Amino acid sequence: MGSDWELQGAVVVLRPTAKQDIATLDRIVREPEVAAWWSVPDDYDDMLAILLDGQVIGAIQFSEETDPEFRHASIDIFLTTSRHGHGLGTDAVRTLARWLIHERGHHRLTIDPAVANAAAISSYRKVGFKPVGIMRAYGRDYRTGGWADGLLMDLLADELT
Repeated sequence: MGSDWELQGAVVVLRPTAKQDIATLDRIVREPEVAAWWSVPDDYDDMLAILLDGQVIGAIQFSEETDPEFRHASIDIFLTTSRHGHGLGTDAVRTLARWLIHERGHHRLTIDPAVANAAAISSYRKVGFKPVGIMRAYGRDYRTGGWADGLLMDLLADELT
């Protein structure tokens, strides 16, 4: 992925993060409603900035399992609190999912929100992700310091909406 690479969604644009995005992304990930689900990353190098009208409003990342027997990709996303509930995260996830399926050749994608993150789960369902199961004590809950359950969701290529 070069620095001039980008994906156009219905409303948002995804592009590799740049040095000028770091302060904004660092501020966003520290917003209380975002920090409830995300820890501050060591860096933002492997993420794509989510832009709305040229402004960075969050980030999305993916990882790929390349073993041919288990090939799939996973997605993770955060969005500034002021843009929650407007369909922008759904657009970003759908845009990246489409690219991972059609350009990278994945037949299956996964995403793993906290069980308590109802808004994220609703958004991912709109893209076509379906619950697979609960992963007990899956991730650290930064609000309490304890462990929180995660919901494993997946999407098969022909289920993308």
